[in-house]
Amino acid sequence: MTDSSRKRTEKNAGLDRQIARLEGVRASREEARASGNLKGQRVRTSAEKLLTRTTSGAIYAIVTLACLFAGPITTTVLVAAEAWLCCSEFFRICRMGGRMPNEIVGLAAALLFPPVALWGGLLALTLVIFVLLMACACWYVFAPRANVADVAVTAFGPIYTSLAFSAIVLVRKYDPGVDGALVALAVMLSIMASDAFAYFVGSAIGAHKLAPRISPNKSVEGFLGGLVGSVLVWIVIALLVVGEMGIPMAALCGLVVGVAGVIGDLFESRLKRGAGVKDSGNILPGHGGLLDRSDSMLFGGVAAYFLLLFGGIL
Repeated sequence: MTDSSRKRTEKNAGLDRQIARLEGVRASREEARASGNLKGQRVRTSAEKLLTRTTSGAIYAIVTLACLFAGPITTTVLVAAEAWLCCSEFFRICRMGGRMPNEIVGLAAALLFPPVALWGGLLALTLVIFVLLMACACWYVFAPRANVADVAVTAFGPIYTSLAFSAIVLVRKYDPGVDGALVALAVMLSIMASDAFAYFVGSAIGAHKLAPRISPNKSVEGFLGGLVGSVLVWIVIALLVVGEMGIPMAALCGLVVGVAGVIGDLFESRLKRGAGVKDSGNILPGHGGLLDRSDSMLFGGVAAYFLLLFGGIL
C-alpha cells in the first residue's frame, strides 16, 4: 500500500470515528429532545411563552384602558362581557366537578348585573338577585333532574362573577369624566400591584407557605409583600387622584383590598383544585382563563367599592 493510500485510509477511518461519535451524542440526546428538555428547546419555549403572555396581557390592558376612559357605558359593556366569560368558566369548573348548572339562567343573569349597576344602582341589583333566585327555584321545582347542588351553583355563579365584577361599574359611574376613569383604574391597579408584589417578594424570600394544600406557590412573605404594594398604590391614589382621601384611609383601603384580593385568589384556586383543573379556561394565551386573571379583582373590587362608598368618596 502506498503512502497516499494509507493516509487516505486513515483519514476515512478518522471520519468514520467522528461520525460515530456524533451519532452517539445525538442518540444520547434523543430522549431529551423528544421530551423538549434540551437547553435550546427550553430557552425557545420560555421565550415563546413570555412573548405570548406579554402580547395577550398587553392587548387586555389596552382594551381595558380604552373602555375605562371612553366612558361608563363602554366600561359596562367590557365588564358585562368579562363577567359573562368568567361565569361561563365557573360553570365549566362546576361541570368538571360533577355539577350540572342551568347555564341559560346563570349566564342571562351574568349579562344583566353590569348594566343594571350602571342605570339602576344597588336597589335594582337586589331586584335582579331576587329574579335570579326565583328562576332557580322554578327550575328546581319543575325539572326533576335538578338537585339542590345544581341550583346552588347556578345562583352562585353570576353573583360570584358578574355581581362582584359590577363593583367596577359602580366605581366608574360616580363621575362620567376622567376622574371616574382614574379612580376605577386606580382600584384595578391596586389589586394588580398586590399580585405583582406578592409574586416578586414570594419568589425572592418566600419561605413559609400560606395555603400549601390550595396554592403551594403562595407564601406568607409574598402575602405581606402584596399588602405593602396595595397600600403604596392607595397612598398614591390619595395623593394624586382622590384628594379628599387621607393617608390613614388610604392605608386601610390598601390593607382591606389586598386581603380581599388574596381571598378571591385562594377561593378560585380551591375551586379548580376541587375539580382537578389547572386553568379555568384558555381565552388568554399564557394566562389561562379570564377567571384566573380576574379572581382577585372580584373580591378586591367589591371591598374597594364599599370602602370608597362608606368613606364618603363616592
